[in-house]
Amino acid sequence: MPGPGDRGGKKEKPRDARGALRRVLRYLAAYRWMVALFLVCSLLSNLGNLMGPRFAGKAIGLAEAGYRMGPGHVDMAGVGRYALMMLACYGVGSVTGFLVSIGMMRVGRRVARQLRQDVFDKLMVLPVGYFDRHQAGDIISRVSYNVDVVCTCLSTDVIQILTSTVTVAGSFAMMCAISPPLVLCMAATIPASILFTRHMSRKTRPLYARRSAAYGEMNGFAEEMFTGQRTILAYAQENRVCGDFSRINRAAAEAYRDADGMGMTMGPTVGMISNFGLAAIGLGGSILYMLGVVGLEQISSFVLYSRKFSGPINEISNIINEIFSALAASERVFRLLDEPEEVKDVYGAAALEHCRGDVRGSGVSFGYVPGRTVLHDLSFEAKPGQTVAIVGPTGAGKTTIISLLMRFYDPEEGCIYVDGTENRAYTMDSLRRGYAMVLQDTWVFRGTIFDNIAYGKEDATMDEVVHAAKAARIHSTIMRLPQGYHTVITEDGGNISKGQKQLLTIARAMLYDTNMLILDEATSNVDTNTERQVQKAIRSLMAGKTCFVIAHRLSTIQNADHILVVDHGDVVEQGTHESLMLQKGFYYQLYASQFG
Repeated sequence: MPGPGDRGGKKEKPRDARGALRRVLRYLAAYRWMVALFLVCSLLSNLGNLMGPRFAGKAIGLAEAGYRMGPGHVDMAGVGRYALMMLACYGVGSVTGFLVSIGMMRVGRRVARQLRQDVFDKLMVLPVGYFDRHQAGDIISRVSYNVDVVCTCLSTDVIQILTSTVTVAGSFAMMCAISPPLVLCMAATIPASILFTRHMSRKTRPLYARRSAAYGEMNGFAEEMFTGQRTILAYAQENRVCGDFSRINRAAAEAYRDADGMGMTMGPTVGMISNFGLAAIGLGGSILYMLGVVGLEQISSFVLYSRKFSGPINEISNIINEIFSALAASERVFRLLDEPEEVKDVYGAAALEHCRGDVRGSGVSFGYVPGRTVLHDLSFEAKPGQTVAIVGPTGAGKTTIISLLMRFYDPEEGCIYVDGTENRAYTMDSLRRGYAMVLQDTWVFRGTIFDNIAYGKEDATMDEVVHAAKAARIHSTIMRLPQGYHTVITEDGGNISKGQKQLLTIARAMLYDTNMLILDEATSNVDTNTERQVQKAIRSLMAGKTCFVIAHRLSTIQNADHILVVDHGDVVEQGTHESLMLQKGFYYQLYASQFG
């Protein structure tokens, strides 16, 4: 179907990261009480970890004071108590931190499940045109990979960055309480770390967005090639396909390298800046110790707190990279969620009930791309019970007419009427339920043969399914399978032939109780003998129902009540087979080209 291609994400650019973050947090807000509880536990964990260095310093100070009085005057019991208190603090911090990690992992999984469900629900209401413009692999990448990246961020990074912030603030406060002069020794490294992290964050964010788009393109290409593997082998194009994938794979690897390579420089660089601060603390602390301004207890506690202060800064710089990667992924997900949905029912739309099958098109014009009209001023009429055939060369607009009948698209001009009422006045669901449809591209799903035939009729009985299968001339084939109607069809019908899949879809349409039927090259995958049998079955079972038939083999539509001959979007001729042959026009030429 015509439509501009979209290579998975080449045109995607980073957008509003703050907006993406707000939308992610809205999903997290559904579990705000759990997150609040985990945040409190995280604060307790940080409080325990912050108190540990204090007790360590007191133990060292008590040992130092005793040692100055003499080796035998060290209060080992007091030192042991402080050591036990330090271990208790670290123990409480570790246990609560473990509980927070487990809890946030569950919250992240729940958010991912909801986000993935919202994406899938959105896909079900997107117009057909969206799937014409986007590769299936790119869509799957958004549903799986991008959502998983967001889930990982919520599971680990959100709480981690909050607790790291608390640790930095708490450590700084403790350092100020211990020795303001020592704080001045490392004061220069703090703004340097912050400025460097901010600068690098601005550079890495677009790189992560490009990486996410490159992976979407690679997934789309791989899915496309796997689907057409037999065609690739038949035309011996393995080397060319491998070369194309190598190029796309190289671009994805380079995007990954650029993003992660840039991001990985943040942690070590911030760590180096922090080490300069630690060296300054060691030098300044030794001078202050010799001057008697600070004691060994204060220096040891300060050094431990400085490590706790600089450690989270390094973590935050690394987490920021992961957050920007998650935001780039979430932008792709939210971009899909923001896509305009299929045309909604108009106000006061009525359900199509007791459909007679009177279908008429008046002055219909349509184009997939603005300014490029595919159908021009198309008019036709199908009386109840008539079979209307639509013929014409490839690209003439035959399938487009079917898409308009089903309201996959709406006309730009003109109207289509069903039972005398414009089809837009009916609810979308009831209108589409009025048609049974068999396409040239067969679709079966993983499940039993019974489930596939009964797909459109939930309350179908085995007798009804068997009757439809017999009418479609596939019953005997089904009975030769190991479990008959309970045989499970593998993914995409890999364990049955293409012709058998076609017959299954015909049986599905026959079982569907409607007054209108659409057959788009419905017998293209069956042999000539079976085709004649199926045509007889269709005519007998669909008697009294309106049928729209698209066929390239004109021998299959000679008995149609009315034939529309379409060329370049125009109905150039219409009438019965006999009347069109007598005109010796375009239809006559098509027929002569097939039968001489």
